[in-house]
Amino acid sequence: MGVLAIPVETTEQLEECFGIRRRVFVEEQQVPEEEEIDEFDASPAACRHWLLRDGEEPVGTGRWRMYDGETAKLQRIAVLNSRRGQGLGRTIIEAMEQDVRKAGVPAVILDGQVQAEAFYRKLGYETISKEPFLDAGIWHVRMRKELRPEEA
Repeated sequence: MGVLAIPVETTEQLEECFGIRRRVFVEEQQVPEEEEIDEFDASPAACRHWLLRDGEEPVGTGRWRMYDGETAKLQRIAVLNSRRGQGLGRTIIEAMEQDVRKAGVPAVILDGQVQAEAFYRKLGYETISKEPFLDAGIWHVRMRKELRPEEA
């Protein structure tokens, strides 16, 4: 069956995303759960959530929302520790970027953890913050990428 990135449409799928985020951010990285869950998690329609499955197993997640009229913001990108290094982060980000393009948005930003900055650079992101900043007790940098229109 293989790995598939799917847009979240049901509460059950959203709960699978939360399960991944709890394992990665709350348990592994010690982010307080009240900082991890926010108003954009209220429902599958609160923003554009994505779930990465390998067969039936949920292995990664991410979400995007509009940041301003010209930019979308990718957030809560997580891949289970046991599945890192297999290209799954790239898969979920590329699925979200394609979705953002389809929505007619020309650019994306994200606040990436400093330890993942090189990973995002490989995907075409440029660091735009002057200095790293703390978010949920973890050092981050703001990064941006201009999206090329899809080929017709």
